[in-house]
Amino acid sequence: MKYNLLFILSLFLCNSISAQTITGTISNENSTPLPGVNIINKSTNSGTQTDYDGNYSIKAKKGDLLTFSFIGYKTKEIKVKDKKVINISLEPDNNVLNEVVAVAIADSETIRIRGTSGLKPGAAYNTESYKEKNENIFKSVKTAPLSTFSIDVDRASYGNIRRMINNGQEIPKGAVKIEEMVNYFNYDYAGPKDEHPFAIHTEVAKSPWNQETKIAKIALQGKNIPTEDIPASNLTFLLDVSGSMSSPNKLPLLKSSFKILVNQLREKDRVAIVVYAGAAGVVLESTPGSEKIKILEAINNLNTGGSTAGGEGIQLAYKIAKENFIEGGNNRVILATDGDFNIGASSDSAMKELIEEKRESGVFLTALGYGMGNYKDSKLESISQAGNGNHAYIDSMQESRRVLGTEFGGTLHTIAKDVKIQVEFNPAKIQAYRLIGYENRLLNAEDFNDDKKDAGELGSGHTVTALYELIPVGVESEYLKEIDSLKYTNTEIKNNSNELFTVKFRYKNPEGSKSKLITKTVKDTEKDFEEASTDFKFASAVALYGMKLTDSEFVENQNTELILELAEKGRGEDKEGYRAEFIRLVKSEVN
Repeated sequence: MKYNLLFILSLFLCNSISAQTITGTISNENSTPLPGVNIINKSTNSGTQTDYDGNYSIKAKKGDLLTFSFIGYKTKEIKVKDKKVINISLEPDNNVLNEVVAVAIADSETIRIRGTSGLKPGAAYNTESYKEKNENIFKSVKTAPLSTFSIDVDRASYGNIRRMINNGQEIPKGAVKIEEMVNYFNYDYAGPKDEHPFAIHTEVAKSPWNQETKIAKIALQGKNIPTEDIPASNLTFLLDVSGSMSSPNKLPLLKSSFKILVNQLREKDRVAIVVYAGAAGVVLESTPGSEKIKILEAINNLNTGGSTAGGEGIQLAYKIAKENFIEGGNNRVILATDGDFNIGASSDSAMKELIEEKRESGVFLTALGYGMGNYKDSKLESISQAGNGNHAYIDSMQESRRVLGTEFGGTLHTIAKDVKIQVEFNPAKIQAYRLIGYENRLLNAEDFNDDKKDAGELGSGHTVTALYELIPVGVESEYLKEIDSLKYTNTEIKNNSNELFTVKFRYKNPEGSKSKLITKTVKDTEKDFEEASTDFKFASAVALYGMKLTDSEFVENQNTELILELAEKGRGEDKEGYRAEFIRLVKSEVN
């Protein structure tokens, strides 16, 4: 009987201290739900964000302290008691920003003005930076029959745009990278069945937004390697702990994100941690993945303060990665920052040159962006491309779980590098073409066969989707520009085959230096878009939305109804709800 009482008592004690799921809705003073509010459990350092409807869910036990914070509103702290539903109303804070950065450009210098206050909630004062780009135009097949570009598996643009929509912000055109939006989503492409690390999929149909054109899809599906079969990893976390990382959606979210990754480490994996603020330093020497408590303690002890010596941090991180290099393994620096480097080498070009020099070591780079207000997308895009790596934007714990949890293998393990695509169009079938997106990934025709020319990397299980818009022969279009007849080049069309185009791929093995070639021809078709695959419809909906956000001159029908119609028809099974979320974002941004 005594033992039974002890057993019951122990069960009672366990239940009283075990974590439970706390849910609720966060709204403003007008009872309007607030999306993107940061919720941090200060007792466990875990966190989450509210969804589009202001709802949240987080694990906590009685006595834990929850903080609720959102830009332009006063932060609230609530101690968990017996209630499992905690609804919060946040109050505006007109003095929330004790440092506002006003930027003036003069002689390439950035001037910062401190101490401004009295801003209204949600004021759009920020120093975020994005690369300027010009939308790809239609090119004549007679004068430019080849289209060449590097693949791109980056997904940062979509997460960043989602954050802006949830916060009610205006979306800068430079933030919209259509290829990253399209490639954010997973597609049901079959994997490779031969010796190559990826399978090729193509599809052509009449355009849903222009009755005169056709849309062609070219897609890759990377081989999916089980986590247990991935080679040993030598990881160096390069973490920004400067003063600009102090807000809840930066370092606290960063710390929670990296715990997800650490919990997946195997005994054969190793992790070192380098941090940088006013200077760079090592806070954890290379440590086996089996010593998770030691690694997590080092992450928990991180605090913010000081300026941002990003260049020095990168130098040190690559040095540590090289010292612990695993032959045949996955050697990678994972940089997590808002990108706001301001000490030492800090310009986009200087950082790119630094990374290009370091990539020769065989160490790859992943860049994870955090936060808002001073987020430097242009810098992170440049260095991730230069470092044989990828770039993601972490706006929530949900995204953290996706990038560093669900897709752990693809984020960290490269199966093919320097992947290039070159398409040759048949002038007997196509008058002109334009590549939708990939403006920052275009290559010269000569670069395709040049193995010294850097290109994009493909990770385990990754998909890549590219869309072309085509103007068939015989169609009169306002987008066709007249070109004088060529005097020295014979442009007479003699090819009468039914081939629409030939697409060629080059790639290298992760440790290789010589590329391999794959070629595929695609036949012409008059298939209506209603007959297109579910994935083709959804990818086209996302591309059309990107063109709407950038006011594309090549889309006659930019109405939201068509975007939503395509997205609904392309929604498919949608197990994780990402496509449904896209539909909600389109509706909310328009309304």
